Amino acid sequence: MPEIKVTPLGAGQDVGRSCILVSIGGKNLMLDCGMHMGYNDDRRFPDFSYITQNGRLTEFLDCVIISHFHLDHCGALPYMSEMVGYDGPIYMTHPTKAICPILLEDFRKITVDKKGETNFFTSQMIKDCMKKVVAVNLHQTVQVDDELEIKAYYAGHVLGAAMFHIKVGSESVVYTGDYNMTPDRHLGAAWIDKCRPDLLITESTYATTIRDSKRCRERDFLKKVHETVEKGGKVLIPVFALGRAQELCILLETFWERMNLKAPIYFSTGLTEKANHYYKLFITWTNQKIRKTFVQRNMFEFKHIKAFDRAFVDNPGPMVVFATPGMLHAGQSLLIFRRWAGDEKNMVIMPGYCVQGTVGYKILSGQRKLEMEGRQTLEVKMQVEYMSFSAHADAKGIMQLIRQAEPSNVLLVHGEAKKMEFLKLKIEQEFHINCYMPLNGETATITTNPNIPVDISLGLLKKESSLGLVPDIKKPRLMHGTLIMKDNSLRLVSPEQALKEIGLGEHQLRFTCRLHIQDAHKEQETVQRIYSHLKSVLKDHSVQHLPDGSIMVESILVQVSAHSDDPGSKVLLISWTYQDEELGSFLTSLLKKGLPQGTS
Repeated sequence: MPEIKVTPLGAGQDVGRSCILVSIGGKNLMLDCGMHMGYNDDRRFPDFSYITQNGRLTEFLDCVIISHFHLDHCGALPYMSEMVGYDGPIYMTHPTKAICPILLEDFRKITVDKKGETNFFTSQMIKDCMKKVVAVNLHQTVQVDDELEIKAYYAGHVLGAAMFHIKVGSESVVYTGDYNMTPDRHLGAAWIDKCRPDLLITESTYATTIRDSKRCRERDFLKKVHETVEKGGKVLIPVFALGRAQELCILLETFWERMNLKAPIYFSTGLTEKANHYYKLFITWTNQKIRKTFVQRNMFEFKHIKAFDRAFVDNPGPMVVFATPGMLHAGQSLLIFRRWAGDEKNMVIMPGYCVQGTVGYKILSGQRKLEMEGRQTLEVKMQVEYMSFSAHADAKGIMQLIRQAEPSNVLLVHGEAKKMEFLKLKIEQEFHINCYMPLNGETATITTNPNIPVDISLGLLKKESSLGLVPDIKKPRLMHGTLIMKDNSLRLVSPEQALKEIGLGEHQLRFTCRLHIQDAHKEQETVQRIYSHLKSVLKDHSVQHLPDGSIMVESILVQVSAHSDDPGSKVLLISWTYQDEELGSFLTSLLKKGLPQGTS
């Protein structure tokens, strides 16, 4: 039986370092190539030695697909392509291709220039890696080679995020990347058609969460920010440069405007100017409201939000600062957090998921004394709030996507083991399909039952309907014909048409079986007894007594002759064509039992 094999090199019962190997129909693909926010050592990148111990990856992979620009999905790309070695195609959407190198360069600067790490990719490597990228449009079927094709669908989540439908022959896989089933202030909801893949590989970050109403969360967020600012406190909102940042900026901008507030709002990185430039450039990827108002007013040009300067950190009085990165694991957000953590008037609002090992994760877990670099201890007195503005699907959203796509199997990645376990049971109970959740380095093997599409000739269909059988669309129907394969397509035609097309003469193949039955009657009487017996048993079939003394049932011929040595027994010759093999076998076993008494 055909199989699909899936091995996570990252994101197997874990969030971060998404990298999934898929083997389908003899093709090998890598889905995402991310880094882990929680590690600064070798564990930061996926273990590519799983693919090959030495040499380049090109000969082992047919293509690489990147779902979106977040670093936990693309952060290891230059390392994989330039340092390990991969020269094949890398597919991503146009916005991802535009934004990915900016985030990679920013990540490289923090890691190499600020922390002084070696064995890391260079700026040139990022440029060389991006030359291998092939940008795709939504709903565009891309032919990777003669057999492998991919198609991107809108995923919400962040600008340019896409789910990918991967097809080899009649086998298919959908990989969701990260997605959001509810629209927000700047992006629409994820959507995919009813493609019925053999396997759906879905993220499960919020596998057990069902989020409350978005409006309540927004009201709560604005209330907390407003109260802190009114008391003279400072609010730090760690975000990633694109995504939640724009979402919350639009929210605060409209609130500040409405309330006529004067406290300054800052955004801490040059990335944002670039980010907003790309939002304008790829306006078609945003939601309908933004596209509509774009002509009169660009939602990404903010009146109240200004660029942040490091010197502002110790300014007296209230302020709100958006700073990157979102998990407080490095960069400007961590620097500001260290300066403001000691004052209980201040507040940090974590708007998204934090990976284990990051400062964000520690403070959300209730830790109030943090060991920082150089063995310093930081006491956290500021208020810590978690408000999920995460752009991931919740449990309800994941179930909704499964309902939408109708897969035969589901595989969970990008989530925590316990939560995955809960969702796995829920999926199996509700949809009655298998659900897998392999660990990193563990392979899940999914057996598929491919459907092979066959065109049926009109002549054959007419022949079938002339038999007077009304087709029932709910029941499978058995059809006899000749299968012709030409130019990678299959056709079922009548044997006569096939012989005509191929230019061959017809030969009929018949199966013959010889039987001995005990019967002391004369030959003609035995024939009559067999005819009566078959008529009574085979009521739905045409049974004929031919002039030459033989009996015909459909294409089956029954002939009777006397036994040369035993006058009390008869020899039966039963022959049939392959179409009536089932009926021929049934007749043979029926007559083997002999004729019932009293048959005349």
